[in-house]
Amino acid sequence: YSEETVNNQGLECLRFLNEVISDFDALLELPKFQDIIKIKTIGSTYMAASGLNPSRKVKPEDPIEVRWAHLSLLVEFAFELKKALQSINEQSFNHFVLKMGINHGPITAGVIGARKPHYDIWGNSVNVASRMESTGKAGCIQVTEETCAILQNFGYIFEQRGLVSVKGKGQLMTYYLIGKGVVGNVNPAYSTMETVKEEEEEEELAASDQQALLSTHEQSAPSITRTESVH
Repeated sequence: YSEETVNNQGLECLRFLNEVISDFDALLELPKFQDIIKIKTIGSTYMAASGLNPSRKVKPEDPIEVRWAHLSLLVEFAFELKKALQSINEQSFNHFVLKMGINHGPITAGVIGARKPHYDIWGNSVNVASRMESTGKAGCIQVTEETCAILQNFGYIFEQRGLVSVKGKGQLMTYYLIGKGVVGNVNPAYSTMETVKEEEEEEELAASDQQALLSTHEQSAPSITRTESVH
């Protein structure tokens, strides 16, 4: 939802947005997603993170499937978010989609504020996750090259998008997460590269705000998911 949509549709817009966010929150009650934490919602953007549970200790010598299990879990959560929104669309005859971004890396987390204290996360990893969402396209999950390399070990399939101009980071190679298949596979379609300027995408993306995901652990890094509904 954009600010203009809220102004035009008022309470009906907020009612629907509340339904979507409530269904997303309900997924976090599932046992398999107990280590994923909702960070906040800003308008129609939904941010969550994994790898922040201090009781989940990992060691540098642990297999990558152990060290980055929380990142894979966050991807599965992203898939469930898409299913949840699809179900809402079928019941309400709407056509909303999610735009998502995933990143991993170290963050700073804590509670700030004297009134209405709020738990939040900060850092370059969070900023890149946000950029993966904002420069992606509706219906897709965009990740960085480093995140792609880790997730391939879990059998996820990717398509190379190409170089994306990210404010403050320069040119980053990014990939779209296609689905899950055989461990170690990358979609051959990634061979065609394209350079995408963030400024050139702004008008195209204005109609849809979506979701970004990021991951962190003690010896690895936290995971964050940010989502926005687009009509």
